[in-house]
Amino acid sequence: MKNWRKKLFIIIFRTDTPAGKYFDIVLLWAILLSILVVILESVDTYSKSLDLELKVLEWLFTIIFSIEYLLRIFISEKPKKYIFSFYGIIDLLSIAPTYLGLIFTGTPYFILLRGLRLLRIFRIFKLTRFLGEAEVLRTAVKNSSEKIVVFLGTVLSLALIIGTLMYVIEGPQHGFTSIPRGIYWAIVTLTTVGYGDIAPQTAFGQFLATIVMMLGYGIIAVPTGIMSVEISKAEKELKPNQRCPSCSFSKIPNDAKFCQNCGKQLTE
Repeated sequence: MKNWRKKLFIIIFRTDTPAGKYFDIVLLWAILLSILVVILESVDTYSKSLDLELKVLEWLFTIIFSIEYLLRIFISEKPKKYIFSFYGIIDLLSIAPTYLGLIFTGTPYFILLRGLRLLRIFRIFKLTRFLGEAEVLRTAVKNSSEKIVVFLGTVLSLALIIGTLMYVIEGPQHGFTSIPRGIYWAIVTLTTVGYGDIAPQTAFGQFLATIVMMLGYGIIAVPTGIMSVEISKAEKELKPNQRCPSCSFSKIPNDAKFCQNCGKQLTE
């Protein structure tokens, strides 16, 4: 029994074996097709003409993902750790709406039901399991979170100050009817979105707007720089070796040009 669970664990959680690769490929296609079903259900033409077919496919994918979810819990050494992990929560969110739809039926719950069914789009996050760089990105985001929070706090402080100034300078007669309205304009301008629904009319207001626009270009570069540095650090920490695309041998030095296991050329 233990050997059977161990083999199943290797197939489901490992991608460096032929069986593990085939399992991931099948699961990957199931995820992509299930997302397509969710998208088609939102289009009136397809939801009416293919109602039965889409429902059958939805239940088919839900059963597949349910079996996968239960198997991962069953073969995990620490089931609770998987259940409350990022992937565990995403796996649960991807199947829960379909089952909840059996409970919340009737007109009073129609709006709630639609919202729950849209949660199935969380299946797209299951795709991160197949991306080798996902762990690098996750580590980079985690390591840069404090810096990003400080940066966002600074931007919000600037938006508050600038929004208040624009409210005082322009006033309700030019569309700045309140401080929150001014803050909204400041955020839209700082992010270089520029909807144009409200704009300063006075010379002093336009001068301040020019400064805010120029400031926006500099602000956009800050989080990019922070993330770039952290991604570079994470790659060095998490990817000391490279993997051969042919035999999946993973203990190859980063500067190697050929796989020491099968001899395949790694770099052109």
